[in-house]
Amino acid sequence: MSVQLPMGISERLTRHRLTRCTATLKELREDMRVTREHYEVMHDDAADAELRAIVSETPSAEAVHRESQGHFVAIQRHRTHLESRIAELEAEQDALLDALAKFERPLS
Repeated sequence: MSVQLPMGISERLTRHRLTRCTATLKELREDMRVTREHYEVMHDDAADAELRAIVSETPSAEAVHRESQGHFVAIQRHRTHLESRIAELEAEQDALLDALAKFERPLS
């Protein structure tokens, strides 16, 4: 069932949704920037811990490696989540911009 909104309400709602979407995208992109930095650091830490665990062959070195690897996997999952969420919001933003273009009235 489709509801017919009064004239102008639909455009305002679309603009409001676009504003919210844009703000969320800005926040997620900043989070992605920070996450990428952490990703690189954790990747290096996990690789170093793995090498130390192989060379030293001690239980404590192996425990450090497992912990570092766990942190790396977690940040990797977070990065993947951010990438998909940003892609979803960019698609939503495009759709909202297309909807707003339909509201534009030609100048006479």
